[in-house]
Amino acid sequence: MSIYEELAAAEKAGKPVAFCTVVETNGSVPRHAGSKMLVYEDGSFSGTVGGGGVEELVLQSALVALKDGEPKLISYSLNQADSGAVGLCGGEMRIYIEPILQPTTLIVVGAGHVGREVVRLAKWLNYRVFLSDDRTEYCNEAIVPNADAYLSIAMEDIPAQVKITPQTLLILVTRGSEVDVKGLPNLLKTSASYIGLIGSRKRWQHTRQKLIESGLSEDQINRVTCPIGLDIGAETPQEIAVSIIAEIIKFRAKKSVA
Repeated sequence: MSIYEELAAAEKAGKPVAFCTVVETNGSVPRHAGSKMLVYEDGSFSGTVGGGGVEELVLQSALVALKDGEPKLISYSLNQADSGAVGLCGGEMRIYIEPILQPTTLIVVGAGHVGREVVRLAKWLNYRVFLSDDRTEYCNEAIVPNADAYLSIAMEDIPAQVKITPQTLLILVTRGSEVDVKGLPNLLKTSASYIGLIGSRKRWQHTRQKLIESGLSEDQINRVTCPIGLDIGAETPQEIAVSIIAEIIKFRAKKSVA
């Protein structure tokens, strides 16, 4: 399998990987421009950009890139004899490290009327969408077509079944405060970049109080956006779905600018 085929397979599987490419060299170097290496989150890798010390330094930089999501352009001089130096070839290398992260994934919790419309609209916009509801009769392809995955589990069990990353956005369109109080504590332990909850302000006040009584801090609870969706006067499930997805688009746009 070529490195490009391996990269495509990782992307298809939603597996984060750092794509490392030697973009410039000067003098004597172990590998020349165009050499490539893939680095995975667990530290395993494929391909090579030179072996030895230079490869170890690239590996560590790639792991940092996978964690912070930022590409890196790094330069190495191969003429230092210090302990841990990259080598003694005498040349210089510049290597571009591009983190290719899990695609933005929306996890829609609640397969009622609003949840179904959110899934439909999100898929039309080419999002990766998981649907979750502990009621199997609602959470299936026959009822809600085209989701990328169906999770017939309780909200509190989602983190144990799905890897939630900063590329994950949680859309909670649940059927009541009781479900929220049980499920939110585990979701708030994850690194999801967005957690939005449907409901009136009165419902949220009740839920918030119950979460405080359960031991959650104000900072933890403040991660939740409630009520979810832009205020556009939405009434029907379709209109509410539009307001929710509009808020997601706005959130992602602000995040990319930041």
